[in-house]
Amino acid sequence: MGAFTRRQDIDRRRRRRGKIQQLKAKIAKAKDGKDIAKLVEKIKKISPQYPIQK
Repeated sequence: MGAFTRRQDIDRRRRRRGKIQQLKAKIAKAKDGKDIAKLVEKIKKISPQYPIQK
């Protein structure tokens, strides 16, 4: 039973990492500070401890 839970944790972490990478790519393309703020807010919602460089 522990292996199933472990698998779920790994999958969840991979999805989260992929989503953050997508949002970081959008931040790199964004030109408006307002758009960047929205994307940073989304990243913080997904992973509150994720370091965001300004």
